[in-house]
This record gives sequence, structure tokens and C-alpha cells, in this order.
Amino acid sequence: MNKIIIAYWSQTGNTELMANAIASGIIEAGREVDLLQISKVSILELKETNVFALGCPAMGDEVLEESEMEPFIAEIESFVVGKKIALFGSYGWGDGQWMRDWEERMKNLGATIVGDEGFIIQEAPDSAAKQRCKDLGKVLAAS
Repeated sequence: MNKIIIAYWSQTGNTELMANAIASGIIEAGREVDLLQISKVSILELKETNVFALGCPAMGDEVLEESEMEPFIAEIESFVVGKKIALFGSYGWGDGQWMRDWEERMKNLGATIVGDEGFIIQEAPDSAAKQRCKDLGKVLAAS
């Protein structure tokens, strides 16, 4: 599959802005992208691809969003082995523990994290952060 799926959940729009910038980087690198809210993602399509991105902000006590994102992640755990996954999200406070936990979870299941770690931004991405998102998209497209 030539398309790269970016699946995300966003409450305030900050993670969605990140997803859009990552998609721009993928397109600039000459690849197609499906940019989808988590509720619109086809598990079967995701299972068939080797490279994709997942985005979710920190929620509550630095955890993934619990009603949609957490069940989605639990559902894909059975097939992430060998996949290259970019993880990203925004946060308002804390130190990024939710992302470190998510990285560890995916690595323990046999996935490779693109860039070796998840990409986090505090609050809304500024122009420099959007550029870093685009760069992540380009790396993802080359994976």
C-alpha cells in the first residue's frame, strides 16, 4: 500500500494540527496519505500497511484518551509487530510520561518507533513545531 495512514484523536485541535502538518510532509515527499480521526480508521487497512502514524494528546493523569483511543490501541496490539509507527501528540502539563508509556508499549509488542521516540508538543504547535511535524512526515514517507 502506497498510502500512509495517520490516525489521530484530538480534543482541543492541537493534535489535529500536528496530524495535518505530518500529512503535509508526507505529501511533499511524494507519498499519498489518509488523514483520519480514530473513529474513521479501518482496522483492516491499517493491518495491511507497514508504516503508519498514531496521534493522541495526554489526557487526565498522562494517559491515552480512554473511550476511543485506548480501545483502538488495544485492538491493534495483535498486529503491530514489525510495523514502523510514528507516535505523536500534544500535552498541557506534565513531562510526557503518557508518550514514554505508549512508546514502551509499542516497542514491547515488536513495533519500531519512527525516530526512536514519540514526538510531543506542549499546547498548540507554533511554526517551528509544525515544521518538525512536516519533517516527521518526510521521514515517515521514506520508511
